[in-house]
Amino acid sequence: MSEQTKNLLGGNYNPDVLECLANLSNDEVFTPPKVVNQMLDMLPPETWSNPNLKFLDPACKTGVFLREIAKRLIVGLEEQIPDLQQRLDHIFHNQLYGIAITELTALASRRSLYCSKYANGRYSVSKFDNPDGNIRFVPISHTWENGKCKYCGASASQYQRADDLETHAYEFIHTNNPKEIFGMKFDIIIGNPPYQMNDGGGTGDSAKPIYNLFINNSLLLAPDYFAMIVPSRWMKGGKGLEKFRQEMMRNTNIKAIVDYEDASECFPGVHIDGGVCYFLIDGRYDGKCNFTHIGKDGYTDVSNRYLENNISPTIIRDSRQISIIQKAKDAKTFDYIVSAQKPYGFRADFYNHPENYPGIVKREKKDSEYAIAVYGVKGVKGGAKRTINYIKECDVAKNRKSIHTYKLFFSKAYMATATVPPEIIIGEPGEICTETFLQIGNFSTESEAKNALSYIKTKFFRALLFFNRHSLNISQESFVLIPLQDFSKPWTDEELYKKYNLSEEEIKFIEENIAPMEDK
Repeated sequence: MSEQTKNLLGGNYNPDVLECLANLSNDEVFTPPKVVNQMLDMLPPETWSNPNLKFLDPACKTGVFLREIAKRLIVGLEEQIPDLQQRLDHIFHNQLYGIAITELTALASRRSLYCSKYANGRYSVSKFDNPDGNIRFVPISHTWENGKCKYCGASASQYQRADDLETHAYEFIHTNNPKEIFGMKFDIIIGNPPYQMNDGGGTGDSAKPIYNLFINNSLLLAPDYFAMIVPSRWMKGGKGLEKFRQEMMRNTNIKAIVDYEDASECFPGVHIDGGVCYFLIDGRYDGKCNFTHIGKDGYTDVSNRYLENNISPTIIRDSRQISIIQKAKDAKTFDYIVSAQKPYGFRADFYNHPENYPGIVKREKKDSEYAIAVYGVKGVKGGAKRTINYIKECDVAKNRKSIHTYKLFFSKAYMATATVPPEIIIGEPGEICTETFLQIGNFSTESEAKNALSYIKTKFFRALLFFNRHSLNISQESFVLIPLQDFSKPWTDEELYKKYNLSEEEIKFIEENIAPMEDK
């Protein structure tokens, strides 16, 4: 490396300001240079000495991906283009391209790459005829259909704004033909896209993933190599991600995945339910995926396997779980007795927003007319508490046949890293619940309900539930790995370990990773 090149790549980056920037949000996080370089390390070494490759970051925030690529190319192309200025001009004009997510991030990205927020400015290390260079930002409008954007699913009530306000309508995913944006073939696409958009559902904080849209449109460009860092929850669930997950599981071009259970390992100070992962898709590769899973305990599990399997409808992140899931596989699974969301039609806002339920009167005390108890939660996050009021039976419009049975009410939301759920309620005849809970069963007797509860309290049950969790919220699908039992009797871990022939090593794995559940 010449002295001139050393000077360019040396002191200017120490300390690195891109290591210190505060994130826009948990959905638009800046990628630290260290993580960017881990992702770039997945590409073939000869990448950095090829002057003909074209790179695209379709979701520029700080320009860190393009900057780190440039640093490698500046070194790798030195022999082929000895003159530093000619080398810089070639790399910046012919090899590196970006699409910024906002006007502000466009300026930041140009500053990182060209050392000037204007590519034709006096301080730009490579002069362009225009201020944008090869990093573009074009304001885009959402296309509203029935109150939602037809491209990204954003809610009109949240994002239909004045022209001078940021709409978060990202150019790369607001088109059916991303090839038209630059009109060229890209060899390598790499980046960290925005993660989700508010879709106006639930109590106003419901969100729809959009990182899958960036992945899908990137694949439409058919790059030779493609890498992105995104939330890991797509492997297990996520709103509207079933088709996307199936396509990814069947994609044998995915050469490698590095999966972090704790997102702060990549993004310090940021919590993302279910962790994050980055992957490499090699258009010329066809085979098993090299899967690296880093657990919260620091344990690193490395396996070489196909993502699609015949024992789980989702991706198994830690290969140590595979044999346990395989042995527990049964024709009848526990999800069969778990309700869908809103078991009785009442949302989680039943107590906080009575105006959404006109005509329904609630009483604090039970009487002959107001005889149906409704379990729910009242208050805001951090101070919300379980509560019970009584309504008329005629006010229950959904699932009325379950009103007079025994059942269990299981909290729909708790920390994804927790292996012990909040207290489970035994619902007696005449008791129902809001969307705050999933309902388990209809049981003929209290004894059956208590026996089902004994099963839930086992580490065996909660291990299989934990293996399939991906976020704060759970659903009926979260229970698909758990075999259904006969609830004419209670269950213990010892019985279940024996029934499913678990080895000592498998038992130890469960015992060490699943916390005990105390009787309450």
